[in-house]
Amino acid sequence: MIVQELKNTFPKAEHLCGKTAIDRLYAEGKVFLSYPVRIAFRASSKDEVPARCLISAPKKKFKHATDRNRIKRQIREAYRKNKHDLYRSLEEKDYQLHLAINYIGDKIESTDFVEKKIKAALAKLVEQLP
Repeated sequence: MIVQELKNTFPKAEHLCGKTAIDRLYAEGKVFLSYPVRIAFRASSKDEVPARCLISAPKKKFKHATDRNRIKRQIREAYRKNKHDLYRSLEEKDYQLHLAINYIGDKIESTDFVEKKIKAALAKLVEQLP
């Protein structure tokens, strides 16, 4: 995992997908806010990657798909660049995580702002791990 840790990638293996996994995350997981994102997380069973992540933007607030895609791209990019501290602490604790990052803002923010908030949210997540 150390070789992959040096790369700033977000491969398919790290994407959280599957209705049961997502439903279980929202039903049993813990939630906190770091405006403009909401983070839901829960411990998962043994997996090949330390964390699986789901990223979403609301259709109700952003009617145009291009706006939602831009928001998701910004979050994905920020997560991809800043996930290494989270991965290090997960591997130290031998812990696997399912994670959802939901955009809750009312407007499209700048990429720098989103990255700063994702970085803060990931740091807060590391603090909240058991």
